[in-house]
Amino acid sequence: MQEALPHLRGRNHRATRGALNMNHYANKKSAAESMLDVALLMANASQLKAVLEQGPGFTFYKPLITLISISLILQVTVGILLIFIVKWNVNDESMHFKLNIMENVTTALVFIIVVVNVFITAFGVQKPNTNS
Repeated sequence: MQEALPHLRGRNHRATRGALNMNHYANKKSAAESMLDVALLMANASQLKAVLEQGPGFTFYKPLITLISISLILQVTVGILLIFIVKWNVNDESMHFKLNIMENVTTALVFIIVVVNVFITAFGVQKPNTNS
């Protein structure tokens, strides 16, 4: 059979395997987003701990507690949306409208999370000074 198809010899084996499975691709993409969400969630938890250790005497205590709390809530919401996005089959055309809306909402929430975290960084979270 290989002799009958000499033009395929030396080609990338992917060319003969078939079309891209969009559901598999979407699941991998959502899993990667989830891992990044977990990393940011851990960073925000650490920042919250540092602010709480500083106490109410810290200049930006209330704004930082509020911003970090908003970020954490939005991250959990994005995580839940990603679970639903991964659960549904992208190849099922009846789900395309719902999945498109959920992807757009997730993207918007991720943008808001980034903006909130820029403000968290701008206000600065410092570890408490243990020398005093």
